[in-house]
Amino acid sequence: MKSDDYSNVQLVILVISRILIGWYFLYEGIVKLLNPNWSSLGYLLDSKGLFSGLFHALASSSTVLSVVDFLNIWGLIAIGLGLILGMFTKTASIAGVVLLSLYYLSHPAIIAAEYVLPSEGNYLWVNKTLIEVFLLLILIYFPTGEIIGVDRFIYSKKRVTD
Repeated sequence: MKSDDYSNVQLVILVISRILIGWYFLYEGIVKLLNPNWSSLGYLLDSKGLFSGLFHALASSSTVLSVVDFLNIWGLIAIGLGLILGMFTKTASIAGVVLLSLYYLSHPAIIAAEYVLPSEGNYLWVNKTLIEVFLLLILIYFPTGEIIGVDRFIYSKKRVTD
């Protein structure tokens, strides 16, 4: 990937989008990390839809719940840092798609689903989580970290040794 594959405006929009999405992930992870009372328990138990049994099962074991909480917090932080820094951008984007897809499957935007946590609006099928998944899919196919980011140095050294 080269910077001349994009116009300056396209590159700026893609890089800013990557950084903003990264900030969103990083901040969510840090807030959870710094809150000693945070747990995914309530969120998992509030799950509705086709996969609610899976999410309820994850909440039923304190050991599994501890692992889920750890992976959630540190996954958010790692994805966020990767996107902000443009480091392992494609991997961070794929991990973000997986994590957000789990969030979406846990709390799908379906008719008659009432969640304990307040939502920001009324949704049918499409909500902000699903939109974020597709924004990350864009970053997978337009990995700007190779132009503006740490990936530029990682992959340039790799190309020299190949």
